[in-house]
Amino acid sequence: MIWIWAGFIVFVLAVLLFDLLVINKGDEPVPMRRALGFTAFTIALALSFAVGVYFMYEHHWMGIGLGPDGQPLSSGKKAATDFVQGWLLEYSLSVDNLFVFALVFNHFGVPARYQHRVLFWGILGALIMRAVMIFLGVTLISLFEPVLYLFGAFLIYTALKLLRSEESDFDPEASWLVRGARRVFPVSPSYDGHKFLTVLPDGRRAITPLLLVLLVVEGTDVVFAVDSIPAIFGVTRDPFIVFTSNVFAILGLRSLYFALANLMDRFRYLKISLSVILAFVGVKMIIEQKIPAWGYEGVHVPGAVSLGFILLSLAVGVGASWIIPVRHEQADDAPPARPGRDAPAGAQPPETGA
Repeated sequence: MIWIWAGFIVFVLAVLLFDLLVINKGDEPVPMRRALGFTAFTIALALSFAVGVYFMYEHHWMGIGLGPDGQPLSSGKKAATDFVQGWLLEYSLSVDNLFVFALVFNHFGVPARYQHRVLFWGILGALIMRAVMIFLGVTLISLFEPVLYLFGAFLIYTALKLLRSEESDFDPEASWLVRGARRVFPVSPSYDGHKFLTVLPDGRRAITPLLLVLLVVEGTDVVFAVDSIPAIFGVTRDPFIVFTSNVFAILGLRSLYFALANLMDRFRYLKISLSVILAFVGVKMIIEQKIPAWGYEGVHVPGAVSLGFILLSLAVGVGASWIIPVRHEQADDAPPARPGRDAPAGAQPPETGA
């Protein structure tokens, strides 16, 4: 089975390198058409992989899907359904990251031609961090299964918190990573191309604002992973399904941002859908756990039902966002937008050089 894991990791690295060295090899803004194409490509890859999961688990290639006693733990149909459900769940929850990306880029005034490079390295780091968090989660559940009750309750709490939160409350400068970096290293007042490190006129080495942006992106992904990783355990506890569904969701996240960068405000009801999905998974996680002392055998929610609920919730949120018109209530005396802070996503403030 280790060869299946190794093969998958090599495949993911190949896709990332293809994106960086072929699709987006230069420092230029990512056109919407190219972003949509790569987004469709990653979605097709995920669905094709779901077919592969079916055959891997149905025929137990290299022992995948077998327990220590050699007995099957999952059929091909269940494994494929769990993968699609987990991928869709993680993909939808990751959409909230897109709004944060836009806020961070606007706050630091990141030129559009450098945004892809930041997201590439940020997502590469996210893959590593999520692998570690998934391993810790699987280990924790195997040692203390009742922790799933805590995961379920935490998801319900997160759903309620998400309904009350506002993107405008997010302050990138409040990140402990940014504050720590500013205390330890000198920060260049301007960008130096796509470099993360530069040399100041006085000869000192310094970090560029682009590295601060990368730190914020990595930090926010950790926060989002704390919400999304417990959610995937509400679908399956199979480490391979959990990891691969997360990876495919993250692979398409970067291109999805550039595809929707100018449409963020049109998805204002999507947050409600995400809250409903999180609450549903939390409740599902709790009611499915057995309590032998009380004679409670748990209520099993079929994977197809969960998948249908997630799809319906997303469809309602996206549909409502497009059908219900936006109300414009900007005051006449509203202050003008500040370049690099209040400018629309993708805006390019002038560079001063370094």
